[in-house]
Amino acid sequence: MDDLRIDHHKLFFHVDRVSDWLDGQTIYPIYMEISPAGSCNHRCVFCGLDFMGYQPRFLEAELLKTRLAEMGELGLRSVMFAGEGEPFLHRQMAEIIVHCKEHAGIDVAVTTNGVLMRREISERILGSTVWIKVSINAGTPETYAAIHGTRPEDFAKTLVNMEQAVAIRARQGAGCTLGAQILLLPENRNEVTTLAARCRDLGFDYLVVKPYSQHPQSEHRHYEDISYEQHEELAAQLEEYENDRFQIIFRLRAMRKCDDGTRPYNRCLALPFWSYLDAGGNIWGCSVYLGDDRFLYGNIYHNTFEEIWEGPDRLESLAWTTAHLDVCSCRVGCRMDEINRYLWELKHPHPHVNFV
Repeated sequence: MDDLRIDHHKLFFHVDRVSDWLDGQTIYPIYMEISPAGSCNHRCVFCGLDFMGYQPRFLEAELLKTRLAEMGELGLRSVMFAGEGEPFLHRQMAEIIVHCKEHAGIDVAVTTNGVLMRREISERILGSTVWIKVSINAGTPETYAAIHGTRPEDFAKTLVNMEQAVAIRARQGAGCTLGAQILLLPENRNEVTTLAARCRDLGFDYLVVKPYSQHPQSEHRHYEDISYEQHEELAAQLEEYENDRFQIIFRLRAMRKCDDGTRPYNRCLALPFWSYLDAGGNIWGCSVYLGDDRFLYGNIYHNTFEEIWEGPDRLESLAWTTAHLDVCSCRVGCRMDEINRYLWELKHPHPHVNFV
């Protein structure tokens, strides 16, 4: 089961935006990933954005709040705070989250390692977030420390923080979905069921089991040749840990795509529907090509979001990607893959589509 459609896409819920795009109109993004902090308190062995250097830079809170209000007015509907660093290293993260939802009217999500999401943070943000997903890539402190590049004690800290978040959510009556994810690696393959049991018993809503995907720019290549051919048995085992309050989302579809490596589209059509804001204020068309100026739209310290989105750099970038970008060089596990499949089919319909 995947009621949250984590292994699929949700673009068909935004018919108005897709229709405008099909008509050739300029559309504003539905979703944005924002990196409020460039630094990170972990050094995960699988980190796809290690090439960014974990720079100690942080988005200026007041400017970000101004830009978020503008983005909400222009049609941005959701933000995920994640990016190249750990969001809660930003000292004003809670304030930014509350502003994003309560004043900019944008749905908020957070992906975090959870170590710094202490009780006082949860008290402030749970009423303003749609979901929070914690990256916990092992079932024991020792394996966790080895994979996350941190101390074993962080494993317990994370679980305590999330247990407190579950309790705070219940007391507040907040609607925030609390989940965890584990990247399936050879080192943690035998601990997935252990983690599933812990997450269920702590009151999490779900656990996502996802495949590793090699980032083309990443400095590490430890798992470049990983295969997920023999994991149907694990998916079946994990069903035993589900109940009416806890769901396992085993991303078999994504695993099969990673193993297959082919795409039914030859151009990226998804770029107008999302964007990425890095910790230096740069707006990018795609997080796979951070640092590549062909995908750089502008910087929020220098221009408004409207000026950036309507500006010549973004238009030139879209023209270049349409004419020249080879999607075979892109990340196999790209977040926009399912959207591209959907949009490509809309643009290139099968001759039988009228037989509904």
